[in-house]
Amino acid sequence: MNLPVQKLRKNAVLPTRATAGSAGLDLYACLEAPLTIAPGELRQVPSGVAAALPQGTVGLLCGRSGLGVKHGITLSNSVGIIDSDYRGELIAGLCNVGSEPYTLMPGERFAQLLVVPVLFPEPQEAAQLPQTVRGKSGFGSSGK
Repeated sequence: MNLPVQKLRKNAVLPTRATAGSAGLDLYACLEAPLTIAPGELRQVPSGVAAALPQGTVGLLCGRSGLGVKHGITLSNSVGIIDSDYRGELIAGLCNVGSEPYTLMPGERFAQLLVVPVLFPEPQEAAQLPQTVRGKSGFGSSGK
């Protein structure tokens, strides 16, 4: 399967997979200069690219584990949703939940794009829902 990707800026880098088994495509920061993200700060980071996701899929923008664990840099909305009919630039909101400023360099990998199948169910009101063993129990009810 191919994923059509358009460079929107001259210094944009096409998304890549780190290994053949990598589920996500790494996105690269399309910045003119280094970008420092202070603790508690929210910043939008452009990738410089747009993609034509296949119909019946959704793009999930996810953080990179190394940035999160080592530096406290994560996505401000946890996971970004890219609908298959969106054709604009892929931009991620990053936040610094760490205790030190972090400087993102131009061309640095800053997020991942996963392309996954999605279902499109039509909500239908029901007087009752089918019963399950778990029922309405939630928030830790299945154990530690």
